[in-house]
Amino acid sequence: MVVQMEDIKKLVYLFGFSTRKSTSIDNLFNIVKEQAKDANIAVVLIHDGVIGTSKKGLMPTSLNLLLNLPVTVFAMTPDLLARGIDPNSVDTRIKCIEYDVLVDILAQTPKIASWM
Repeated sequence: MVVQMEDIKKLVYLFGFSTRKSTSIDNLFNIVKEQAKDANIAVVLIHDGVIGTSKKGLMPTSLNLLLNLPVTVFAMTPDLLARGIDPNSVDTRIKCIEYDVLVDILAQTPKIASWM
């Protein structure tokens, strides 16, 4: 995947908590909801953050709400595979990426916030 201009963001959140067990996704949604009005934002689901992204299961409410905001949401393909999630089963509002794409996105983003 080549990084397109629309993928370049002013702020990127790296989110690594399970969306099924944590209230962190609720907190992230509330923050991003306010910031999305004024900023070009992306959220990268890494580690356990990819849990709950499959179309085959029940998606956590806050993750679904996040996907309906004007933000770009990415999921790390290696993390999906490590957790037995087929990247082809991921919700179509989520872009699955490899580490080289993540590096490109982060290199071009002036602000990065890590939620791990």
